[in-house]
Amino acid sequence: MSKQTHLNRQMESRHVLMISLGGVIGTGLFLSSGYTIHQAGPVGTLLAYTIGAILVYLVMLCLGELAVAMPYTGAFHVYAKKYIGPGTGFTVAILYWLTWTIALGSEFTAAGLIMQTWFPHSPTWLWSLLFMVVIFTVNAMSVRWFAEAEFWFASIKVVAIIAFIVLGSLAIVGWLPLHGQSTAPLLSNYTKNGWFPNGFGGVFTTMLTVNFAFSGTELIGITAGETKDPAHTIPTAIRTTLWRLIIFFVGSMFVMAALIPYQQAGVTQSPFVLVFKEMGIPYAADIMNFVVLTAIMSAANSGLYASTRMLWSLANEGTIPKIFKRTTKREVPLVALITSMLGGILALLSSVYAAGSVYLVLVSISGLAVVIVWMAIALSELNFRKAYLKSGKKLADLTYKTPGYPVVPWLAFILSGLSCLLIWFDPNQRIALYYTVPFVLICYLGYYVSQKLKSHKEG
Repeated sequence: MSKQTHLNRQMESRHVLMISLGGVIGTGLFLSSGYTIHQAGPVGTLLAYTIGAILVYLVMLCLGELAVAMPYTGAFHVYAKKYIGPGTGFTVAILYWLTWTIALGSEFTAAGLIMQTWFPHSPTWLWSLLFMVVIFTVNAMSVRWFAEAEFWFASIKVVAIIAFIVLGSLAIVGWLPLHGQSTAPLLSNYTKNGWFPNGFGGVFTTMLTVNFAFSGTELIGITAGETKDPAHTIPTAIRTTLWRLIIFFVGSMFVMAALIPYQQAGVTQSPFVLVFKEMGIPYAADIMNFVVLTAIMSAANSGLYASTRMLWSLANEGTIPKIFKRTTKREVPLVALITSMLGGILALLSSVYAAGSVYLVLVSISGLAVVIVWMAIALSELNFRKAYLKSGKKLADLTYKTPGYPVVPWLAFILSGLSCLLIWFDPNQRIALYYTVPFVLICYLGYYVSQKLKSHKEG
């Protein structure tokens, strides 16, 4: 079976930049960020998000060299297969596919629930079905349709966060009045309960959720195979990763923690809604619900795209049946797309009918999966550079080089690994290890057994 390295290159620079930005701004920032402040306190939250942003940036620097040297559709699972081992490549692909497929199920449920706030007497499943049809159609048309939709979804999220940071900063210094406050709050919420009101351990507990909040940045690697000029576009997107994460995540967290006492944060409603209401902005809840709905649609759009490309790439590598490699005239892998959408529907059904068993296992595995993928990216980069130089090629020939090699990839690998191990110290999240470790072992075992059977059949 012949192998392709990429599908139709239709994505422009603006699409990739906005996808890399929009992919990471999800419902976690808009809805659960208040809970993070509640757990770690204001300073602890800023510390956790800053460490998380640096970790993601290190991973992206590793991915940059790989993606520019080999701009393949399916990206990092191909790198893992080539530079770590075929079993690891298969496991990385399955974990990543599962992560986005589980996300699909939860996003469609959340979208239905948000629509119920405006149409209380309508059934949730009807809205979920409508959004499924919309997202599926956008992805089935062409990669250009996907990229264009993602560009506008991400733009709305970015505008909302910038507005929040600007208005919030004006409220902090007293230029915008806050309901029930006669003086400017300044940074009193940071100091009045001490730096770490729940102890320094809250920072580590928060780190686990922070890494999950940052998942999606690595989507740049998958888009490399369908980008018009990957040698220019990918490095540009990666170079701006750190400041974007700092501005959008750390910036909005800074404003939030300054305006909401940590005891109130995340207890009843979205911190964004709470702050906008305190400023007296009319229809604050409706505005933010619309923004959250956009974030959900964006996550579902990216999720379906990423999981589809993973299946196509596995078929392209000859790991799974070649039927998943079939594409339409516009080079959309339709069978892989349908399968990923069905996976999302099954995830949605399991969240309704088996929330305490099947769904709990799936969510636990997908929570850790992205960090395992990050570890694979860092290790692939370490081995790629060694193999590149060993083959007699010169370092100067690389269009984009990971700075600080080998320190950067080793740091990315070790910090990602530590964030996995830290789960053990949080009783609420320890269950993720119980399910993920056996699942990873099953993936490896399944791969090698299937290869044995395949070679036996051919023999």
